[in-house]
Amino acid sequence: MISFLRFIVHVLFRFRTTNAAVLRTPGPVLLIPNHPSWLDWLFLGVCLDEDWRFVTSAKTAETAWFLRKIMVNRRTFPVDPTSPYAVREMAGFLEGGGRLVLFAEGRISLTGSLMKFFDGTGFLIRKTGARVITCYLQGANRVRFVRHPGWTRWFPRVTVHFSPVLIAPVRPGLSASDDRERLTVWLRDEMVRQQFEADLAHGPATLPAAIGATIADTPSRIALEDATYSRLNYRRLATAADALSSLWSREPRRIGLLLPNVNALPVALLSLWQRGHTPVLLNYTSGSTTLLACARLAQLDTIITSRAFLERARLDLAPLVAAGITLRHLEDLRPRIHPAVKLAALIRNRFAPGRRLRLAPLHASDTAVILFTSGSEGTPKGVELTHRNLLANILQVAAVTDLTEHDRFFNALPLFHSFGLTAGTLFPLVRGCYTFLYPTPLHYRVVPTLVYDRQCTVLMGTNTFLHGYARKAHPYDFTSVRWLVAGAEKVQSSTIDTWARKFGVRILEGYGATECSPCLSLNTRMEPGIGTAGRLLPGVEHRLEPVDGVTAGGRLLVRGPNIMKGYLNADAHARFAVLDGWYDTGDIVELDANGFVHIRGRLKRFAKISGEMVSLGAVEEALDNAFPQFGPRCQVAIIARPDPDKGEALIAVTTEPRLDLSSVRVVLRNRGLPNLCAPRELRVVPTIPKLGTGKTDHRTLQRFLAAESTATATAAA
Repeated sequence: MISFLRFIVHVLFRFRTTNAAVLRTPGPVLLIPNHPSWLDWLFLGVCLDEDWRFVTSAKTAETAWFLRKIMVNRRTFPVDPTSPYAVREMAGFLEGGGRLVLFAEGRISLTGSLMKFFDGTGFLIRKTGARVITCYLQGANRVRFVRHPGWTRWFPRVTVHFSPVLIAPVRPGLSASDDRERLTVWLRDEMVRQQFEADLAHGPATLPAAIGATIADTPSRIALEDATYSRLNYRRLATAADALSSLWSREPRRIGLLLPNVNALPVALLSLWQRGHTPVLLNYTSGSTTLLACARLAQLDTIITSRAFLERARLDLAPLVAAGITLRHLEDLRPRIHPAVKLAALIRNRFAPGRRLRLAPLHASDTAVILFTSGSEGTPKGVELTHRNLLANILQVAAVTDLTEHDRFFNALPLFHSFGLTAGTLFPLVRGCYTFLYPTPLHYRVVPTLVYDRQCTVLMGTNTFLHGYARKAHPYDFTSVRWLVAGAEKVQSSTIDTWARKFGVRILEGYGATECSPCLSLNTRMEPGIGTAGRLLPGVEHRLEPVDGVTAGGRLLVRGPNIMKGYLNADAHARFAVLDGWYDTGDIVELDANGFVHIRGRLKRFAKISGEMVSLGAVEEALDNAFPQFGPRCQVAIIARPDPDKGEALIAVTTEPRLDLSSVRVVLRNRGLPNLCAPRELRVVPTIPKLGTGKTDHRTLQRFLAAESTATATAAA
């Protein structure tokens, strides 16, 4: 019978296993699989010897005769899940040398992703000392017999991945309940890591291949909508990219993209990948001088843009044209696509949607995009991110979240920023979700209305933008949002409180960098660490280097498949290469006992005063919304200047002329900060400069104050 079932699943599901030899491990041993479908017992049963027993629910078996046949037999271990003795019965079986298959989630997944684990699993491991084998049923979440609302088919490819034998780590000194909880978390972490590694190793190798596979599976689903309310389903997206790619040469090269968040931008990205080109996403908020420097660094000779966009944004690209760079406007490109080419693209994607993308002449190690760092504290650096980097980051986030194809993304973050590109656009395209693209995050009244109107479930932003939306939005505008993700800057406690109180939505903060594709850590609905930047994603190695004057934590270095290929800037790339693939984040970080990341500040944003390290970011956070009497327009930034007596001194910069230095010092003292954190000066400026992401542009602010001081000194002389 087992041989017949094995033949059936091999034929119908193209069934494969990896590392199945580990199943010969003698007891006591626990096999812990994920539980995405009703057929999981079948996929596992054809791999196991007859002495393996499946833990089943005796209560569920009583509900129907056919369930009794399946759940109560010589291959099962029925237990009453409501009985406190159920775990003891399983423990006794294991202690006798038994081998058990236990679905630690306790139920079939409602999302296709891992759900919570019951801590009885941790109790079993702790009490029996049983060895553990984790199992990932890859593709089983696509069979018809599931409980989640994602797309399914009758006979998807199913691969069962078995881990090596795992021995639970021992941590003496913990109470029984704490140790049980720790082991449950350890087990779930192992399964998340296994899922990520399997999906990365056995899935599509490039972004166009991954998106092409999604297009083939869900061609009629709406993929993109923009502010013009024009929609593209996945089939039309592939058709448009196919037709546009006919205008590009076959010789791979770098091509610049200077476009806002509109449907044409993802179409252009896919069309360039289809021909093997490398898109260079340019920051249109940085000014023509910086744009020219970035274009030269990337050795661009062509930039794709739009006349309508250039007019609305009032961009002067004359310096780029004078430098010999050709501007190709979308308004001119569309009429140049021959009708026969359009028809051919339409026919191809009617019968084989996304096939041209899956056949793009690219490899995992090829550069997928070139982005430029924000330059908040120095000259922008060109970052090369490969297809493997970006896909790894997408799969890392997918492994720790419960996002499904039915989630609806709202993305107002610019695609020249890695947060907006990877999280806001590429992730939903790879997963088969709907995305609404909006050209600016600064429309604080419009964005909440559109999120409400389009019933979006995923919204991303920075602290600055989320604070702005909260001030202008109606309390019901974000009723559909279940994932509110913040990054790029520290989320203030006042912003967290406002969203929780006014909208009933929890902000999930993440942390990363352009060089990391960008995400390194993320809070999730499963593991929310409010006030932290979440836990490191699977596959991310880390180490903390000691920093003089810092007693808790250290300078964070990371390594993993999502870390960039390198810099275009020769000096920066040389420093990166010396570290042997480790990326120096430049951030002072502390990890707590549960693995949650606490960002103490950037090393460049620390001042050394009287031999002590003072975090400028911590001082700014303490002053955030500390002066409600002046209204929301009162902003305070902190910078440092050299001081002959104490090494460095802090300067508070504000937009509010009525604010005085004594009030600032009182607030800091009341919030428990030492006297070293008290600013020595208070300067008033018309506005505090911001980057396109909403972060304070400390570099520009420092230059402005230095120029102002020079001018004042000259006038006095």
